[in-house]
Amino acid sequence: MTLRSIRNVTLLLGAAFASGCTVFPNPEPPRIMDLAVVQVVPEAEQPIMASLRVDTPYASEPFNGSRILAKPTPHEFRAYEGTRWRDTAPVVVRDTLVTSLRNSNAYTNVITDTNPAQAELSLVTELSAFHSETPAKGPQVVIELHLQMIHNRSRARLCTHIVRIVEPASGTSVDQIVEAFGTAGSKLAARVIDWATTCDYPSGLMPSQGTDQPRQP
Repeated sequence: MTLRSIRNVTLLLGAAFASGCTVFPNPEPPRIMDLAVVQVVPEAEQPIMASLRVDTPYASEPFNGSRILAKPTPHEFRAYEGTRWRDTAPVVVRDTLVTSLRNSNAYTNVITDTNPAQAELSLVTELSAFHSETPAKGPQVVIELHLQMIHNRSRARLCTHIVRIVEPASGTSVDQIVEAFGTAGSKLAARVIDWATTCDYPSGLMPSQGTDQPRQP
């Protein structure tokens, strides 16, 4: 290459970088997915007379990130390329629970741990599975959540439970896996509500029989 050719290439590259362009291809932006609740939870006949704070689930690697995870073997995790959850998996699960609990009217008020308001109760959870698997019977997603209901004034643990949802997927593509996650999230929320409303609450928090109770706005 001659000196003149080198000078021309240098000028061309300089103009490209100055205009904000690059000679390298830009990576495709990731698809951002949500955990869509596909089943409506039934409304509670009478709410627990308390405000409930739903804490963001505790989670260790790799469940504390925003990657959509697959577990092809018992000892390996992989992430779907070019796609992720809209937030970390614990936040996505927390928001799903909050939305479903509010829609159920099971409590007089439901808030997240980012809300500075006071609450009588706290739902403390730990996320120990949030991934897809492909066993011999076909692809599926797994969500496992350990739950504790805490009375904030006394710090007493009112009840504990483990919910494990295994939901078949119609295929192994990311869209089919995310769709299965949505169904699993709906079942998770319904089972959490069923469990939470049967905890051994202090008598002052229980609804009075035969009395109309206020609904959450």
